[in-house]
Amino acid sequence: MIAHVTAAALASENKSMAHPASVDSLPTSANQEDHVSMATFAARRLQGMIRNTAHILGIELLASAQAIEFLRPLQSSPVLEQVHALLRKECPAMHLDRYIAPDIAHATDLVTSGKLARILRGLPGLPQLWVAV
Repeated sequence: MIAHVTAAALASENKSMAHPASVDSLPTSANQEDHVSMATFAARRLQGMIRNTAHILGIELLASAQAIEFLRPLQSSPVLEQVHALLRKECPAMHLDRYIAPDIAHATDLVTSGKLARILRGLPGLPQLWVAV
């Protein structure tokens, strides 16, 4: 539950950061460059949104892996089983409540490091745009 609350808080933060920078524009250069002055701020806040999104994906990865655990001995697709195995190298299944911040950090690292993307490249029909890491 706490992981879900964390993901919801990060998503909410992303929504507030997604507010268009152009609505708070200050005209410059005799009103000819009214939006240009906000471009740096818009680009800079995107980094925080990317970090938040990576954490959200890491949390979703943990939740998905736990769901797979609940359905064992059933198996998922070969590619998803590879993802599950990769995650389980660092984050064991949760049989009891425990502090999961380290698990969230490891799962987020799988997202940001490109390790997850390298496995997903083998998934048929996945647009290459999504795995360009």
